[in-house]
Amino acid sequence: MKIRSVRAFLLSYPFPEPIRLSYYGGERSIVKRDAMLIRVEADNGLAGYAPGQASESAQAAIRDRIAPFLEGRALADPDALRVRFAQSAGDSSDLAKIYCAVEIALYDLLGKARGVPVSELVGGRVRDRIKLYGSAGMYMPPEKYAEEAAAVAALGFPAYKMRPGLGPDEDARTVRLMREAVGPDVELMVDAHTWWRMGDLSYTPETVERVARELAAQGIAWLEEPLPPDDHDAYRRLKALDIVPLAGGEHERDEDGFLDLIRTGALDYVQMDIVCQGGYPVARRLFAEIARAGQRFAFHSWGTDLELAAAAQIGICWPELTVEWLEYPCYSAPGRAGMYPWPLAPEILKTPLVLDRGDLVISTAPGLGVEVDEGVIERYPWVPGPWSYFSMRSPAETWAVTGDHSVKFEASG
Repeated sequence: MKIRSVRAFLLSYPFPEPIRLSYYGGERSIVKRDAMLIRVEADNGLAGYAPGQASESAQAAIRDRIAPFLEGRALADPDALRVRFAQSAGDSSDLAKIYCAVEIALYDLLGKARGVPVSELVGGRVRDRIKLYGSAGMYMPPEKYAEEAAAVAALGFPAYKMRPGLGPDEDARTVRLMREAVGPDVELMVDAHTWWRMGDLSYTPETVERVARELAAQGIAWLEEPLPPDDHDAYRRLKALDIVPLAGGEHERDEDGFLDLIRTGALDYVQMDIVCQGGYPVARRLFAEIARAGQRFAFHSWGTDLELAAAAQIGICWPELTVEWLEYPCYSAPGRAGMYPWPLAPEILKTPLVLDRGDLVISTAPGLGVEVDEGVIERYPWVPGPWSYFSMRSPAETWAVTGDHSVKFEASG
C-alpha cells in the first residue's frame, strides 16, 4: 500500500456575534472556532484521517514539507517513516509536532488496511473505555458556574471542569457553590490558567496558596496551571506544600519540559494534547515515565470529536491507574448544557461517539473506529484570522490567539 495524497483542510465556525467573556483583569472575545481535518489517501482507495493544528502555518507545513515526503512512499511502519522524515527535515520541533498529527492519519489508514483498531498498532488495548470529565465553565457569575456544573453532572459526566478568573474571593465562592450544586460524588477540576494572563492583577504565589487551601476544602480533584507554566520551580514549591493535587503540561513546548515536571514530582496529573504536542510517539514515552513516577495522566482535548477518538485509541493501551481521564469539551446545543455552541465538533463524524455512564466506549472497528464526514469541508469553509482575543486592563494590552490556544497569532505570508 502506497500513500497517494496528503491533504489538510482548514475549517471554521464563525459565531453570529462575538462571544465576550469578562474576567478579573480583562476580557476575552471569541469570534469563531477553527479545526483542521487531515486526510491521507492510499493507492488502494482507503483513506485515513486525523485532527490537526488549525492554523495556516500548520497547513503550509503539511502541504510544502510533509506531503511531498510521504506521497509515493509505502506505508508499512509509521515509526520508520517518522524517523526518516526527521532525518530529512532537520531539527525543527514545531515541524515534528505537525508531522505527528499527520501520523495519526497514517495509523488510521494502516489500521483500516489491516482490519484492526489503532490501539492494536500503538501498544494493544487493555480496556475498552476511558473516563470522561465534562469541560466547560467559561468566565461567568458564580451562580452560573454552579448551575452549569449541575447540568453537566446531570448529563452523566462524573466530573466537571471550569475556568475561574473572577478574583480570589469570588473564585473560592464559585467552587463552594459548585460543590453545593453537585454534591460530594461529582469530581470538580479547576483550570486556573487565566490567572497568569491578568497582567498586574495576576495572583501572587501567596494568593495562589491561599485560594488553593480554600479550594482544597471543597475536595477538588485538581488545580490546573495555577502558576505560569514555564516556572517549574514555583510548581515544585507549591507541590511541596501538599495542599491540593496539581495538574499541568498543556503549555509545555517540548518533551524535556514534560520530563522535568514528571521526574521532579512537580505535578500529580500530567496533561498533554496529542494534536499539538507530539502525537502518539510523545504520549507513549510520557506514559511510561508517568507510570514509573507514580503520577497520573489526563488528556487535554479542546477540539472535535475526531480528536477525542484519536486520543482514546492510545489512552486505552494503558490502565486507568496511569491514564485516568479524557477531557470532553461540553459545547452547548438545544437541550444540552455547555459553553458556546460549536456544531462542527460532533458533525465531523457521521455517527456520534458512544458515551456510557460517564465513559467513552471505544470501538473495535478498524482504524480510529469512527467514520469521518467530509461534508464538513464544504459546510464550514475556512475564515482567516485569529479565533480569540484577550484584552488586559493593566497594563493595557490586547493579543490574539490562533488554533493552538497557547500560541499568539502570527499572520501568514
